[in-house]
Amino acid sequence: MSEELPKPKLTPERMSLLYQVSNIIHSTLDSQEALQLIVSEAVRVMHASSGSLVLINPTTSFLEIHAAQNLSSVARKLKLRVGEGITGWVARHGKPARVGDVTQDKRYVSVRRDVRSELAVPLEVQGEVRGVINVDSDRVDAFSADDQELLQELGLQAAKVIHNTWLYEQLRLKVRLIELLSSVSRTINSTLNLDEALRAITREGCELMRARMCSLMLLDETREWLDLRASHGADDAYINKPRLGVGESLLGVVVRRKKALQVANVQADSRYQNVELARRENLVSLLSVPLVFAGQTIGALSVYTARPYNFSNEEIRILSALAELSAIAIEKARLYERIVDVEEQLRQNEKLSALGLLAAEVAHEIRNPLTVMKLLYHSLNLKFEAKDPRAKDAQIIESKIEHLNKIVEQILDFARTTEPKLAPVNLNDLVDELGLLVRHKLSNQGIKLVRDLQTDLPLVSGDAPQLEQAFLNLMLNAAEAMADGGTLSIRSRAVRARDKSEQVMVEFKDTGGGMTAEQQQRAFKTILATTKAKGSGLGLAIVGRIIETHHGQIRIRSRVGHGTAIQILLPVK
Repeated sequence: MSEELPKPKLTPERMSLLYQVSNIIHSTLDSQEALQLIVSEAVRVMHASSGSLVLINPTTSFLEIHAAQNLSSVARKLKLRVGEGITGWVARHGKPARVGDVTQDKRYVSVRRDVRSELAVPLEVQGEVRGVINVDSDRVDAFSADDQELLQELGLQAAKVIHNTWLYEQLRLKVRLIELLSSVSRTINSTLNLDEALRAITREGCELMRARMCSLMLLDETREWLDLRASHGADDAYINKPRLGVGESLLGVVVRRKKALQVANVQADSRYQNVELARRENLVSLLSVPLVFAGQTIGALSVYTARPYNFSNEEIRILSALAELSAIAIEKARLYERIVDVEEQLRQNEKLSALGLLAAEVAHEIRNPLTVMKLLYHSLNLKFEAKDPRAKDAQIIESKIEHLNKIVEQILDFARTTEPKLAPVNLNDLVDELGLLVRHKLSNQGIKLVRDLQTDLPLVSGDAPQLEQAFLNLMLNAAEAMADGGTLSIRSRAVRARDKSEQVMVEFKDTGGGMTAEQQQRAFKTILATTKAKGSGLGLAIVGRIIETHHGQIRIRSRVGHGTAIQILLPVK
């Protein structure tokens, strides 16, 4: 039976032995190595036949053997509840137990057939019993009160070692997780495609948390449903499961409250909507964190383990940090998709604008000969008798000339409605927005964009959409001139005109093939007289028309083989 005797004083020999043991077990910061050293030294100094060190699993509350000596592999797998066996009794009461004959103690649970006596002492870490050290002997009454005192002192040293190795392990885990998080951040932010970003998030999240499976769900447009958008480690059954309602699902709680949620075992939790699926897929413990961007929840990131697991506060913080980075990556990918759509809309608008400008030029070119035809027709004074068939023909000719003239006037009137709506405009903002818009195109062509913008640039009076269209045309034209890559430099400065009036100059400089003198002369003049080998020549003609209506100027500096610099000068507001 267990005995509690007054503490005897350790002899100098035993104090020396304890000091040696302390040095040995403090010689490593590896947690598993430290536990094994503790057991080995306990068996050695106690002259025991076998020994073990058990720790309480914080998730299951079972006592599990973490290190042992002279125990079989089957015995090492033994798990006891707190209170079960002599070990469980020590763990529950926090007191040592010295049993001279285990066959006479009802508490004893056999782990080795030849054991006759046992000595067990609690391991207290920061005032809490976290485990037990056991030593066994094949002899009856093998352990004395001095042995108990020595093992208790050894237990105190072991508790310090365990605490230190746990702290070290936590720091090492934190460093590893931070390194992984940094790597994950680079990975998920390296793609601009939304689906690729979501797959990268779940893949890296699974590896980061060493999880069985990771899933990412996003709110739909109604914000009432969560749709599975990506997963890693999931089977078809999980991928094809029904969508979750925000108001009635477990993950909906994460979205509504914007707080992390941990579930010890989803297979036994009534709040989890897919219990049978979790059992089939071997999903046990769950940690789910919200995806939040600009203060608004957009979804949930979840990881599942294949065994019972209690996520530490540090791991919750790490997954939450991953969720924050993921939310930014998701919104960046969404923004890029919207930018691509806007870029396409701008291209369509450019085509429509070009068609309108082309129609105006055609109408202008037709009106002059049409006016001549009209004057000549009237000067012919073609008058025929009513019975003469030519009278009807002359009438039709006159009416058709009038009809054509009316159409030309309507086209020109429509073209005049595109006069700019003037308002204060910051040209630097236009350049920055367009840089974001065309960066993908420039990157694909190997073109480097360099911006040198004056920070205190004065505002100009202009129509922002029209100026944006003009600048976009200049950037796309420069990109077209650098099919094999190059550099597009955009510079803005406040300058003085010859009449001392203040102007803003924006220069677009490329490293393309340059322009001939004839091309420079006709570049911005007309659509119908383009000298471009490819394309319609609409872009630069539109630029010329827009800058003209803004009372601005265009300057070109170019040499064949040495690139082109186009300067736009606009009056300050």
